[in-house]
Amino acid sequence: MVRRIEVTGAGGVRLAAWEFTDPPKGDGGPEGGERRPGVLLLHGLMGRASHWADTARWLGARYRAVALDQRGHGRSEKPADGPFDRAAYVEDAIAAVEQLGLAPVTVIGHAMGALTAWQLAARRPDLVGALVICDMRASALGAASQREWAEWFATWPLPFATLADVRRWFGEEDPSLERPRPARGAFFAEVMAERADGWRPVFSRRQMLTARETWVTDAHWEELAEVRCPALVVRGQDGELGRAEAQEMVRVLPGGSYAEIPDAGHLLPWEHPDAWQRAVEPFLRAAIPG
Repeated sequence: MVRRIEVTGAGGVRLAAWEFTDPPKGDGGPEGGERRPGVLLLHGLMGRASHWADTARWLGARYRAVALDQRGHGRSEKPADGPFDRAAYVEDAIAAVEQLGLAPVTVIGHAMGALTAWQLAARRPDLVGALVICDMRASALGAASQREWAEWFATWPLPFATLADVRRWFGEEDPSLERPRPARGAFFAEVMAERADGWRPVFSRRQMLTARETWVTDAHWEELAEVRCPALVVRGQDGELGRAEAQEMVRVLPGGSYAEIPDAGHLLPWEHPDAWQRAVEPFLRAAIPG
């Protein structure tokens, strides 16, 4: 079962959270009863909570797994004027943890969601018991990276006539691809909605660039060093996070550990879901009591 839960984020922004299993009586409530450890799943830039469905289902055997549509994404509000800075995303995550009664929570984040996750853990160690960082760099990417993204957005052949066209373009025809990646096509098909003229993204590309500015120009090593809970850094062999930087992140994290998935790219949880589960599940069992 999947149920939608409304969360009020920073500045009153309406956020949609999705719980993928029935919580036992007493989860997050004052009446007591059985309570499973909470897990908050945070998608990356352009993602949405539904991308975590498969991960949430295997987590649901032991944990209360909740995925959040972050502001500007999925079914959550997309305020025209933002803000889409780091503080807003972290405050939204804090609101989700507190309003849903998930603390002490394990936060699993992909890309932008991973940055939000470790900033949350650094700012509110009382709320976070463990952390999984999936393919997110701590170093600043530089202004050239932002220009490349703006140019890439301009190449999208919008609107797409069909979802099959979405899958084909993002999985095979996108000039930025070095080789076909069907999982990438499926990933982008999940974030398209049918309009009168065809299929278009559910997010604003302008807002995505605004959100991205907050880690293109800034590095986040100091916040990483402030994380005190156990933390797992996971990278794909062909992902955006290089091995040397990933291992340095593990060194900087006081309780850091490392996992690498061969033949996987940036979307490693969806390209190799079984390997992703094998990397994450033992860490969770060791890090989360009960």
